[in-house]
Amino acid sequence: MKLPRRNFLHLAAGAAALPAVSRVARAQAYPTRPVKIVVPVGPSGSYDIVGRALADQLAKRLDQTVVVENRAGAGSVVGTQAVIQSPADGYTLLVGGLSNVVFNVGVYNKPPYDPLKVFNISYTLIGSKASPYASPKEIVAAAKKSPGKLTFATIGVGSGQHIVGAAFMKITGTQLLDVPYRGPALAYPDVLSGRVDLFFDSTPSALNYIKSGQVRGIGILTAKRNPQAPDVPTMTESGVPGLEIDSWIGLFAPAGTPPAAITRLQQAITQSMPDLKQRFEAVGGEVMDVAPDRLSGIIKADYDRWIAIIREAGIRLE
Repeated sequence: MKLPRRNFLHLAAGAAALPAVSRVARAQAYPTRPVKIVVPVGPSGSYDIVGRALADQLAKRLDQTVVVENRAGAGSVVGTQAVIQSPADGYTLLVGGLSNVVFNVGVYNKPPYDPLKVFNISYTLIGSKASPYASPKEIVAAAKKSPGKLTFATIGVGSGQHIVGAAFMKITGTQLLDVPYRGPALAYPDVLSGRVDLFFDSTPSALNYIKSGQVRGIGILTAKRNPQAPDVPTMTESGVPGLEIDSWIGLFAPAGTPPAAITRLQQAITQSMPDLKQRFEAVGGEVMDVAPDRLSGIIKADYDRWIAIIREAGIRLE
């Protein structure tokens, strides 16, 4: 089950193609008031990291206040729906990823959002330092001996952490018990204390705890080790081949947002690329520019791959 790496997808807009505007129009150019970025999960975690990094840079480039609102609920559905239903004026944006954007391809005939920027993340399996399970092989052996006894944290049904856990169970032929939380920040205390055995968290989120020595990095779900955590082996190195899963998270606007606003946002992000690249790579992400016409195909391909995993695992997305 090898899913291809999704790097930072830059959808550059052709600013030169926009018609000239008068000085009066320029004075009223977007944005004229604060912009809100909705993170559809609780504080902490990769969604929050991406949202706040983009907000910091956009505020500087747009010369306007950019606020982050964590709006959790029903996995990531509540915050996502709030943005989709908001006015398409460029003042309410969404941090989106597989769980709240890709699966919408199967729900809407036309996706209700316009992509601005997306960047790559991966997942890392972590556990308590006090846990007796230090390797994937030990986890698999224990899970097979006592099906349903070992637990793993998720941030809700259909979340990336949940689906990655389901993929692990399918590959290894094991049964784990998922324990849902309203966000990574609420899950970590139980992971650190050992109340929950495992957490398939996004690498940017997990790295903070691995580097500080608070948790054990058991295995990273990529083809190669992450340079930010070189001591954490890949799952293949650890004896669980076929579990290479890369994902992405990005910034989206409601469908129908004025082209001028989309272009201005893309320009601001492009201008911020050096800072964003440094910040994302420091937490284990990767960046890459991709032509705009490729995004719909990438989202559809990811949907096809992940929906197969979901159906085989019996996960019901509400």
